Amino acid sequence: MTAATHGLDAAETARLTHRGLRLAQFTVAYNVVEGAVAITAGLLAGLVSVVGFGVDSAIESAAGVLVALRLSARLRHGRTDERKERLTLRAVAVTFFVLAAYVTVEGVRSLLDGEAPDRSPLAIGLLVASIVVMPVLAAMKRRVGLRLRDNLVLADAAETRICVLLSISTLAGVVLHALTGAAWLDPVAAFVIAAFAVHEGREAWEGELVEDEDEDDEDEDDADEDED
Repeated sequence: MTAATHGLDAAETARLTHRGLRLAQFTVAYNVVEGAVAITAGLLAGLVSVVGFGVDSAIESAAGVLVALRLSARLRHGRTDERKERLTLRAVAVTFFVLAAYVTVEGVRSLLDGEAPDRSPLAIGLLVASIVVMPVLAAMKRRVGLRLRDNLVLADAAETRICVLLSISTLAGVVLHALTGAAWLDPVAAFVIAAFAVHEGREAWEGELVEDEDEDDEDEDDADEDED
């Protein structure tokens, strides 16, 4: 962490880095609990999809630990170790690919087996809680990442957004199957999420998340100007 980061003074950079660290630490704590509950509920009810959601929580926890370690190092040493930052960002990118592979395999297996999601009040409550909490957490991380122009924090935010998509997909699979009996809806949604995870993982690996977010912001600004 240098005296000034992309127009920010040292105090503001430190404040934002502390915030990013707290968000990463909260992510780890939340996902450890979420993963334990999901895997337990899934095993007790025989819900493979919910067990998979718990595995996702474990993957996100691992990414959160990596991010927290690097942000802590920045605060301790007062600077950024570019080489270690790149290595950590690529390690986080690998978690996206692991998640995409897992979701794809589970989706194919579910399609081949014709497996239908079951119901579990505990699992449904957990998924609803994730849908409420995770979008807020992802938005807060994204704001910090954009202010710092930090690919590592933005990668963490992207992984949290994937958790939201998985929560919605898993919950929708249960509800839609109950309404329509269509067992294929859940794995198809999983394939879409896997594609998103691969895209975000590639961006993280190449360190292009900041540029990607800048392009999104420019598109939003252009759209606002066109409306005016």
